[in-house]
Amino acid sequence: MNLELYYSEDGDLISITPEQASHFAKDIAGDLNPIHDPDARRFCVPGDFLFALVLHRFGLYQRMSFQFHRMVGRDTPILFTNDGQNKICVEDRAGKVYLEATCDGDCTRDALAINDFTHRYVSFSGLNFPHYLKPLMEAHGVMFNPQRPLVIYDRMDYSLDRLDVANMELEFSGSNLLVDGKRADADLEFTMRKDGTQLGVGSKRLIISGVRPYDPAIMEAVVEEFNRLKAAYQSAP
Repeated sequence: MNLELYYSEDGDLISITPEQASHFAKDIAGDLNPIHDPDARRFCVPGDFLFALVLHRFGLYQRMSFQFHRMVGRDTPILFTNDGQNKICVEDRAGKVYLEATCDGDCTRDALAINDFTHRYVSFSGLNFPHYLKPLMEAHGVMFNPQRPLVIYDRMDYSLDRLDVANMELEFSGSNLLVDGKRADADLEFTMRKDGTQLGVGSKRLIISGVRPYDPAIMEAVVEEFNRLKAAYQSAP
């Protein structure tokens, strides 16, 4: 995974064009969330890309927690800061914080381990919809607004027993949905294994806006359109 293809540097600042962000979402994560399309009205850089940059710049710790405070929009150069107390921030030149990451335990800078862990998590994370969210929403009788689907990253946490994570497997292990009016918090849990032995566990939280009663016909149409767009993108020259 060559992350340098998806950003440019000017001193301490990193710039990510909408086109670069969109290609990362689709090519690396398999994520067709329309909020990552270059022409999206509420365009934002994928949270998984910020996650990947943190790991590749600061290393992979045994325990990490990522809290997203706001979305990185178009034309927003960002920089990474470390307070020396295992707290990493992604912010802009005005000091507005977009992501905070806290780290604990041992750390590895092994490029193979970091790349493998990043690739496997991002691939899992990119399957949010329809793989995990559709059956979860259906089970709770709710769905997002099909005209303006808004599903955003809130947080992600994981804990590893050890750091020899190259060639591990990352598996979806469960989910939960908490509905509060027109908002819902979706928790997607995962387990990490290597050679049949559990390495660790983690959880990702998504915020779903515009929640409404579930409509099977409408949701099937949304899934069909998602699959059509994905097939068209994958077959494009």
